[in-house]
Amino acid sequence: MTIYLTGRIDSSNAAETEQKINAQISADTGELTLDASGLEYISSAGLRVILRLKKANNTTKVVNCNSEVYEIFDMTGFTEMMEVSKAYRKLSVDGCEVIGEGANGIVYRTDPDTIVKVYKNPDSLDEIHNERELARKAFVMGIPTAIPYDVVQVGDLYGSVFELLNAKSFAKLINEGAPVEELAKQSVDILKTIHSTMLKPGELPDKKQEALKWANYTAKQVPAEIGEKILKLFNDIPDTNNMLHGDFHIKNIMQQNGENLLIDMDTLSMGHPIFELAAIYAAYVGFSCIDKLNAQEFLGIKQEYCTQFWKDTLRFYFSDRDEEYLRQVEKMAEVICYTRLLRWFMTKKDVTDSYVKSVIDFCRDYLVKNVPETEKIYF
Repeated sequence: MTIYLTGRIDSSNAAETEQKINAQISADTGELTLDASGLEYISSAGLRVILRLKKANNTTKVVNCNSEVYEIFDMTGFTEMMEVSKAYRKLSVDGCEVIGEGANGIVYRTDPDTIVKVYKNPDSLDEIHNERELARKAFVMGIPTAIPYDVVQVGDLYGSVFELLNAKSFAKLINEGAPVEELAKQSVDILKTIHSTMLKPGELPDKKQEALKWANYTAKQVPAEIGEKILKLFNDIPDTNNMLHGDFHIKNIMQQNGENLLIDMDTLSMGHPIFELAAIYAAYVGFSCIDKLNAQEFLGIKQEYCTQFWKDTLRFYFSDRDEEYLRQVEKMAEVICYTRLLRWFMTKKDVTDSYVKSVIDFCRDYLVKNVPETEKIYF
């Protein structure tokens, strides 16, 4: 239940306010939220009302306090006894430049100093706070990360605000003429920093456990012997504790005054680096298996640059290996990519759509043809 507090609550009306609230709630009331967006002031008498509500219902929390009301709760120690949160600053992105868009949100530049990632899910506050904590964790561990410093309300949605003075994504730099090869090398430097960061077991979500769900689903969509081989290949990938970004591509790397910083840290996880490389392959090449312009539309650069960036990423990541080895790793990434894609299109898309059906057929045909000759999908 949410109860809205308005005006002032002081000694002149605290008893009446408490009576009105108690008339609305009962012993069966679940989580109780007191929305203070309309509250201008609360005195000690009003605080005692809140305290009694908290004692009667331990789930009671206060949200959307203005700065003055929040300060009262903070100074009197209420923020240590219960959940009390400030109102979110309202922000408009009308007319703002769209820097990038992913499955979870859209990133806008609101002014030369600031970008905001607006989440598509209206109930995204938990996601936002989780991403901020993951970004902080990565930053402390030495990963070049942009940390959001504020949460704002954008219409009915919420967003994270980053201070990135005149920062440009790698995608924009490429469109402005920056060499693809040089940016690929810089991105691999970041990638190796991430992958060389070793975590404690269970410190982040395990990517292999997620990947096994793809494999288990896809195994049922192909001939039995192919499905069994897919499951074996995925199960054989070593359990490692390498940090993974999970959504590593040129729209999530920002350059600010010569320094490269990562954004979109909500997909941070741990596992074997082949999972990261498979996701990178999907972004630059795999999603374009039927519509050859998919990567171009998603990443905002020419399709030829998408392919080049993938090839250069592989070459710089394995700088001491020959072309044959690079092709072997690419095949590993392909198997993982198309296993994942088949499941994603079959569970998230309209399978009667002709384009969706074409992607599903491509992924299935690829796996049927290539899995039998694949010995392993890790390096």
